[in-house]
Amino acid sequence: MSREEIIEEYLRSHSDPEGEYLYRLWRATNVHLLNGRMASGHLQGRLLTMLVKMARPRNILEVGTFSGYSAICLAQGLEQGGKVYTFEVNDEMEDFARKWIEGSDVADKIELFIGDAITEAPRLGITFDMAFIDGDKRTYMETYEMALGLVRAGGFILADNTLWGGHVLETPAPADRQTQGIERFNDFVAQDPRVERVMLPLRDGLTIIRKK
Repeated sequence: MSREEIIEEYLRSHSDPEGEYLYRLWRATNVHLLNGRMASGHLQGRLLTMLVKMARPRNILEVGTFSGYSAICLAQGLEQGGKVYTFEVNDEMEDFARKWIEGSDVADKIELFIGDAITEAPRLGITFDMAFIDGDKRTYMETYEMALGLVRAGGFILADNTLWGGHVLETPAPADRQTQGIERFNDFVAQDPRVERVMLPLRDGLTIIRKK
Protein backbone atom coordinates (compact mmCIF):
# COMPACT_ATOMS: atom_id res chain seq x y z
CA MET A 1 0.00 0.00 0.00
CA SER A 2 1.14 3.55 -0.71
CA ARG A 3 1.48 6.10 2.07
CA GLU A 4 -1.72 7.80 0.85
CA GLU A 5 -3.62 4.50 0.99
CA ILE A 6 -2.31 3.80 4.49
CA ILE A 7 -3.42 7.25 5.67
CA GLU A 8 -6.86 6.80 4.11
CA GLU A 9 -7.25 3.44 5.81
CA TYR A 10 -6.26 5.06 9.12
CA LEU A 11 -8.87 7.78 8.57
CA ARG A 12 -11.57 5.21 7.79
CA SER A 13 -10.71 3.14 10.85
CA HIS A 14 -11.04 6.21 13.08
CA SER A 15 -14.34 7.40 11.58
CA ASP A 16 -17.87 6.04 11.84
CA PRO A 17 -18.28 2.82 9.85
CA GLU A 18 -19.69 2.98 6.34
CA GLY A 19 -22.45 0.53 7.10
CA GLU A 20 -23.21 -2.76 5.38
CA TYR A 21 -25.80 -1.39 2.92
CA LEU A 22 -23.61 1.46 1.70
CA TYR A 23 -20.65 -0.89 1.41
CA ARG A 24 -22.70 -3.19 -0.84
CA LEU A 25 -23.83 -0.20 -2.89
CA TRP A 26 -20.21 0.96 -3.23
CA ARG A 27 -19.16 -2.50 -4.40
CA ALA A 28 -22.08 -2.78 -6.86
CA THR A 29 -21.34 0.70 -8.21
CA ASN A 30 -17.73 -0.19 -8.94
CA VAL A 31 -18.55 -3.61 -10.39
CA HIS A 32 -21.49 -2.70 -12.60
CA LEU A 33 -21.01 0.95 -13.57
CA LEU A 34 -18.38 2.81 -15.53
CA ASN A 35 -16.44 5.36 -13.46
CA GLY A 36 -17.54 3.79 -10.20
CA ARG A 37 -15.07 5.99 -8.35
CA MET A 38 -17.55 8.85 -8.91
CA ALA A 39 -19.54 7.58 -5.91
CA SER A 40 -18.76 9.50 -2.73
CA GLY A 41 -17.46 6.53 -0.74
CA HIS A 42 -16.88 5.95 2.96
CA LEU A 43 -15.12 9.11 4.19
CA GLN A 44 -16.98 11.65 2.10
CA GLY A 45 -20.25 9.87 2.77
CA ARG A 46 -19.73 10.11 6.53
CA LEU A 47 -18.81 13.78 6.15
CA LEU A 48 -22.00 14.48 4.19
CA THR A 49 -24.08 12.84 6.90
CA MET A 50 -22.25 14.80 9.61
CA LEU A 51 -22.64 18.13 7.79
CA VAL A 52 -26.38 17.54 7.44
CA LYS A 53 -26.65 16.76 11.15
CA MET A 54 -24.72 19.95 11.94
CA ALA A 55 -26.64 22.27 9.59
CA ARG A 56 -30.02 20.58 10.19
CA PRO A 57 -31.51 21.36 6.76
CA ARG A 58 -35.09 20.46 5.98
CA ASN A 59 -34.81 20.42 2.18
CA ILE A 60 -31.66 19.36 0.31
CA LEU A 61 -31.09 19.66 -3.44
CA GLU A 62 -28.66 17.21 -5.01
CA VAL A 63 -27.45 17.62 -8.59
CA GLY A 64 -25.96 14.36 -9.87
CA THR A 65 -27.47 11.24 -8.29
CA PHE A 66 -25.22 8.72 -10.06
CA SER A 67 -25.73 5.43 -8.13
CA GLY A 68 -27.55 7.00 -5.18
CA TYR A 69 -24.72 6.69 -2.65
CA SER A 70 -24.47 10.37 -1.71
CA ALA A 71 -28.25 10.84 -1.68
CA ILE A 72 -28.53 8.09 0.92
CA CYS A 73 -25.73 9.63 2.99
CA LEU A 74 -27.39 13.05 2.90
CA ALA A 75 -30.73 11.53 3.87
CA GLN A 76 -29.17 9.64 6.77
CA GLY A 77 -28.39 12.97 8.43
CA LEU A 78 -31.89 14.42 8.05
CA GLU A 79 -34.32 14.84 10.89
CA GLN A 80 -37.92 13.63 10.63
CA GLY A 81 -39.73 15.43 7.81
CA GLY A 82 -36.55 16.29 5.91
CA LYS A 83 -36.20 15.48 2.21
CA VAL A 84 -33.46 15.09 -0.40
CA TYR A 85 -34.52 16.06 -3.93
CA THR A 86 -31.94 14.46 -6.21
CA PHE A 87 -31.62 14.99 -9.96
CA GLU A 88 -29.85 12.72 -12.45
CA VAL A 89 -29.63 13.87 -16.06
CA ASN A 90 -28.60 10.44 -17.41
CA ASP A 91 -31.76 8.36 -17.71
CA GLU A 92 -29.69 5.20 -18.09
CA MET A 93 -28.83 5.50 -14.38
CA GLU A 94 -32.44 5.47 -13.22
CA ASP A 95 -33.00 1.73 -12.78
CA PHE A 96 -29.77 1.21 -10.83
CA ALA A 97 -30.10 4.29 -8.60
CA ARG A 98 -33.82 3.89 -7.93
CA LYS A 99 -33.40 0.27 -6.87
CA TRP A 100 -30.73 1.12 -4.30
CA ILE A 101 -32.48 4.23 -3.04
CA GLU A 102 -35.81 2.44 -2.62
CA GLY A 103 -34.07 -0.46 -0.87
CA SER A 104 -32.45 1.80 1.73
CA ASP A 105 -33.83 2.62 5.17
CA VAL A 106 -34.12 6.31 4.20
CA ALA A 107 -36.12 5.79 1.00
CA ASP A 108 -38.98 7.92 2.38
CA LYS A 109 -36.60 10.89 2.63
CA ILE A 110 -35.42 10.83 -1.01
CA GLU A 111 -37.18 11.97 -4.19
CA LEU A 112 -35.39 10.98 -7.40
CA PHE A 113 -35.94 12.98 -10.57
CA ILE A 114 -34.57 12.20 -14.02
CA GLY A 115 -33.82 15.41 -15.87
CA ASP A 116 -31.68 18.53 -15.97
CA ALA A 117 -31.68 20.14 -12.52
CA ILE A 118 -30.73 23.52 -13.98
CA THR A 119 -34.15 23.81 -15.59
CA GLU A 120 -36.21 21.36 -13.53
CA ALA A 121 -35.25 22.12 -9.90
CA PRO A 122 -36.60 25.70 -9.95
CA ARG A 123 -39.97 24.33 -11.06
CA LEU A 124 -40.35 22.52 -7.73
CA GLY A 125 -41.01 25.86 -6.04
CA ILE A 126 -38.94 24.84 -3.00
CA THR A 127 -36.53 26.93 -0.95
CA PHE A 128 -33.59 24.72 -0.04
CA ASP A 129 -31.38 24.81 3.04
CA MET A 130 -28.53 22.90 1.41
CA ALA A 131 -27.42 21.83 -2.06
CA PHE A 132 -24.86 19.23 -3.12
CA ILE A 133 -23.43 19.84 -6.60
CA ASP A 134 -21.89 16.75 -8.20
CA GLY A 135 -23.16 16.80 -11.76
CA ASP A 136 -21.73 17.75 -15.14
CA LYS A 137 -18.47 19.64 -14.57
CA ARG A 138 -18.92 21.52 -17.84
CA THR A 139 -21.97 23.30 -16.41
CA TYR A 140 -20.85 23.79 -12.79
CA MET A 141 -21.20 27.57 -13.10
CA GLU A 142 -24.77 27.33 -14.38
CA THR A 143 -25.62 24.77 -11.70
CA TYR A 144 -24.09 26.98 -9.01
CA GLU A 145 -26.10 30.02 -10.06
CA MET A 146 -29.29 27.95 -10.11
CA ALA A 147 -28.58 26.47 -6.67
CA LEU A 148 -27.60 29.82 -5.17
CA GLY A 149 -30.93 31.22 -6.29
CA LEU A 150 -32.84 28.40 -4.59
CA VAL A 151 -30.86 28.15 -1.34
CA ARG A 152 -31.96 30.41 1.52
CA ALA A 153 -29.68 33.03 3.07
CA GLY A 154 -27.44 31.21 5.57
CA GLY A 155 -27.83 27.95 3.66
CA PHE A 156 -25.01 25.83 2.29
CA ILE A 157 -23.83 24.61 -1.10
CA LEU A 158 -21.38 21.68 -1.21
CA ALA A 159 -19.47 21.30 -4.48
CA ASP A 160 -17.69 18.02 -5.21
CA ASN A 161 -14.64 17.28 -7.38
CA THR A 162 -13.22 20.79 -7.09
CA LEU A 163 -9.63 19.48 -7.26
CA TRP A 164 -10.55 17.31 -10.28
CA GLY A 165 -7.70 14.84 -9.87
CA GLY A 166 -5.18 17.69 -9.60
CA HIS A 167 -5.98 18.87 -13.13
CA VAL A 168 -6.94 22.29 -11.74
CA LEU A 169 -3.19 22.90 -11.35
CA GLU A 170 -2.64 22.38 -15.06
CA THR A 171 -3.53 24.31 -18.20
CA PRO A 172 -6.44 22.34 -19.68
CA ALA A 173 -6.44 21.29 -23.30
CA PRO A 174 -8.77 23.34 -25.52
CA ALA A 175 -11.15 20.38 -25.81
CA ASP A 176 -11.14 19.58 -22.07
CA ARG A 177 -14.35 21.33 -21.14
CA GLN A 178 -14.69 19.49 -17.83
CA THR A 179 -11.44 20.82 -16.40
CA GLN A 180 -12.23 24.23 -17.84
CA GLY A 181 -15.62 24.13 -16.14
CA ILE A 182 -14.17 23.24 -12.75
CA GLU A 183 -11.44 25.89 -12.99
CA ARG A 184 -13.95 28.55 -14.01
CA PHE A 185 -16.21 27.57 -11.12
CA ASN A 186 -13.39 27.55 -8.56
CA ASP A 187 -12.04 30.93 -9.64
CA PHE A 188 -15.49 32.50 -9.63
CA VAL A 189 -16.55 31.16 -6.23
CA ALA A 190 -13.25 32.26 -4.68
CA GLN A 191 -14.18 35.87 -5.51
CA ASP A 192 -17.98 35.73 -5.17
CA PRO A 193 -19.03 38.38 -2.60
CA ARG A 194 -22.38 36.66 -2.06
CA VAL A 195 -20.83 33.72 -0.23
CA GLU A 196 -18.25 32.46 2.24
CA ARG A 197 -16.24 29.42 1.24
CA VAL A 198 -13.61 26.87 2.21
CA MET A 199 -12.08 24.22 -0.05
CA LEU A 200 -11.10 20.91 1.53
CA PRO A 201 -8.63 18.36 0.08
CA LEU A 202 -10.98 15.49 0.90
CA ARG A 203 -11.05 12.83 -1.79
CA ASP A 204 -11.23 14.79 -5.07
CA GLY A 205 -11.83 18.16 -3.43
CA LEU A 206 -14.94 19.38 -1.63
CA THR A 207 -15.83 23.07 -1.42
CA ILE A 208 -18.20 24.17 1.33
CA ILE A 209 -20.03 27.39 0.48
CA ARG A 210 -22.31 29.43 2.74
CA LYS A 211 -24.74 31.92 1.23
CA LYS A 212 -24.61 35.23 3.07
